[in-house]
Amino acid sequence: MTDTPAPAKPLRVWDLPTRAFHWTLAATLVGSVVSAKIGGNAMVWHFRFGYVVLALLAFRLLWGLVGGRWSRFVSFLPTPGRVLGYLRGQPRPGEVFDVGHNPLGSLSVLALLGFLALQVATGLVADDEIASVGPLNRFVGSALAGQATHWHKDYGQWILLGLVALHVVAILYYAWGKRINLVRPMIVGDKPLPPGTPASADSAAARVLALVLAALCAGGVAWIVSLGG
Repeated sequence: MTDTPAPAKPLRVWDLPTRAFHWTLAATLVGSVVSAKIGGNAMVWHFRFGYVVLALLAFRLLWGLVGGRWSRFVSFLPTPGRVLGYLRGQPRPGEVFDVGHNPLGSLSVLALLGFLALQVATGLVADDEIASVGPLNRFVGSALAGQATHWHKDYGQWILLGLVALHVVAILYYAWGKRINLVRPMIVGDKPLPPGTPASADSAAARVLALVLAALCAGGVAWIVSLGG
C-alpha cells in the first residue's frame, strides 16, 4: 500500500513588497513606452517614468538581498548546475524548481532587469539635440552622450520590448500549455504547494523595512536628478 501524497496548501511565495514592485514596474514600463511614442510634451512624463524605474530597480537590488526567501537572488540565481538540472528534470538535493522562479525563468527576469538598468543609465546621459536631455548629460562627453542616445532610442528599446514580449509569452505558455497560473500568485502572494515547503516572510516588520528601503531609493534617485541642475 502506497502512501497518499499530502494535499497541496496555499503557501506565501511572493511577499507584498515583491508583488508591489512587479506591478508598479509593469505599469511604469507601459507609461514609459507610451509617453516616448507620443513624444513632445509627453517626454516630461517619459523622464518621470524613467526615474521611477530607477528607484524600483534600486529597491529590487536591495530586496533581493533582504526580502522574502523566494524573492532573494540566492534562491533563483541561474547557475549552470541549476539550469542543467532543470532541463534534465533532475534537481539536486534541496533544490525546488516549482516554487519561485525556475532557472530558465530567472534568466529571463535577470536579463530584463539588467537591460532595464542599461536603458535607464543611457537615458540619464542622453541628448536628442531637440528638447530632451538627461540630468547627467553634462557629466559625459558629447561622443558618449550620442552613443547612449542612439542605444536608448534604437537597439535598447527593441531589445527591452523583446524581453518583455518573451516574458509575456512564457506566462501564456505556462497558462495554456502546462495549466500553471503564474499571474495569480503574483497578485495574491500564495501558491498551492506541498506541506513542508519553506515560505517567504511577509510580516508587518518586513513590509515596514521595504517602505524604508523604497523611501531611501526614491531619495537617492531624487538626488541624482538634482545633479542636472
